[in-house]
Amino acid sequence: MRKPRCKELKSRPRSWTYVHRATFKFESTDEDKRKKLCEGIFKVLVKDVPTTCQVSCLEVLRILSRDKKVLVPVTTKENMQILLRLAKLTESDDSLEKVSEFPVIVESLKCLCNIVFNSQMAQQLSLELNLAAKLCNLLRKCKDRKFINDIKCFDLRLLFLLSLLHTDIRSQLRYELQGLPLLTQILESAFSIKWTDEYESAIDHNGPPLSPQETDCAIEALKALFNVTVDSWKVHKESDSHQFRVMAAVLRHCLLIIGPTEEKTEELHSNAVNLLSNVPVSCLDVLICPLTHEETAQEGTTLDEQPSDKTAEKETVLKNNTMVYNGMNMEAIHVLLSFMEKRIDKGSSYREGLTPVLSLLTECSRAHRNIRKFLKDQVLPPLRDVTNRPEVGSTVRNKLVRLMTHVDLGVKQIAAEFLFVLCKERVDSLLKYTGYGNAAGLLAARGLLAGGRGDNWYSEDEDTDTEEYKNAKPNINLITGHLEEPMPNPIDEMTEEQKEYEAMKLVNMLDKLSREELLKPMGLKPDGTITPLEEALNQYSVIEETSSDTD
Repeated sequence: MRKPRCKELKSRPRSWTYVHRATFKFESTDEDKRKKLCEGIFKVLVKDVPTTCQVSCLEVLRILSRDKKVLVPVTTKENMQILLRLAKLTESDDSLEKVSEFPVIVESLKCLCNIVFNSQMAQQLSLELNLAAKLCNLLRKCKDRKFINDIKCFDLRLLFLLSLLHTDIRSQLRYELQGLPLLTQILESAFSIKWTDEYESAIDHNGPPLSPQETDCAIEALKALFNVTVDSWKVHKESDSHQFRVMAAVLRHCLLIIGPTEEKTEELHSNAVNLLSNVPVSCLDVLICPLTHEETAQEGTTLDEQPSDKTAEKETVLKNNTMVYNGMNMEAIHVLLSFMEKRIDKGSSYREGLTPVLSLLTECSRAHRNIRKFLKDQVLPPLRDVTNRPEVGSTVRNKLVRLMTHVDLGVKQIAAEFLFVLCKERVDSLLKYTGYGNAAGLLAARGLLAGGRGDNWYSEDEDTDTEEYKNAKPNINLITGHLEEPMPNPIDEMTEEQKEYEAMKLVNMLDKLSREELLKPMGLKPDGTITPLEEALNQYSVIEETSSDTD
């Protein structure tokens, strides 16, 4: 029998599933036909039919299950059990040895994902059928298998959907099903991690990127883990510390590898950042680690030769481009900083894309001194050129200062908080890098307009100013935060009568604005917060009377 020519192949009609592979909206006129087709598909799937027939039926069902209206009559316990059986989500101990069954398992899981997502009845049936436990059991069967990534990927996606739609399943996954160590092991398998120490993994900077299948599998595992650990910072126990540190170490490895494309790498790192935000801050110290003797030997120094003077702590770059600060490997923190800067440069979706990584870096800096000092060195290096305003320029500091006056309240608050923590919550240090005008919102919210420092404790090592900054400091405008040329005083050439006239004119204008409630004079209370001027004056009067009575 001769082989068909190319022209003959092209002239053949394409399959229905191929034509509708990207169809998500359906004509209402054909709704009854689609319902009958779904019912007919389940009647076929319940029988012992060839694998190719099962796959074809499931492909059609996967497309039809995108329509919520069609699912109403076909979402029954019996039909759900048919799909669970085909997906190997049963109580039996069947192993995944028959490669010919893999396409059926994958298509069944895809159908279940659509049905659970689009049908509330399916979501209730998932609880009744204990679907989460069955998914975890399937994951354990394929945990260390390299050639069934599609099965793992859609198993994890369905687990993510269940934990997203039902909060009760999160606690079941966390405690009853041991989802935290299970999903962490799935990540280890996807990344092919080789441990060199309890919380350190070997990183091959010259190794190949993750495959698309491994990347998708890792992303789904990260999303499922996020739901499982979403309330971990509230209920953290010491007994969980080891497991969280292992997970943080796996996430550190995740930040130091790349995916098949730049877009996939960013998506992978974005989900890693979201999950790191759920890790108790006390366990985030594993993101950095001391240099080994082998690493320091590459640079020609030893750990004993690291600078001991606080003013001499400088960033070092090893031969393999490892970021080092004060003898600590800062690669992961540097990746987070670069990720943050890319999100700023995008210029959109700051609340969803930028605030998680900014919040993570803020908490890391507040809790871990070495991380804070490294980030301070990168973001707020010693000032030398103060001729430009703090918000003008292309450095990370300039970009963050611009965010301090962003229209989104949440974005500007977390940007200001990050810089404030890098300055050890000292007002004078923050104003040096941002200017009073940019920092006014944060200081007003924290009751620090009169100066001082925040509530958290930091080491007492002092910042050292450069000679350039010391020379320019007397002429720096404290409001704008930059060096200004001396301006001529407009009242120098006025007579005393002219000065008095202009002063009264200004007083009358302010009085008119105040009476018309277009402007309200404000003052600082003793605690540093803003209040109407009359109330502030009254409080100071009470304080003076109290002190005089004491005398």
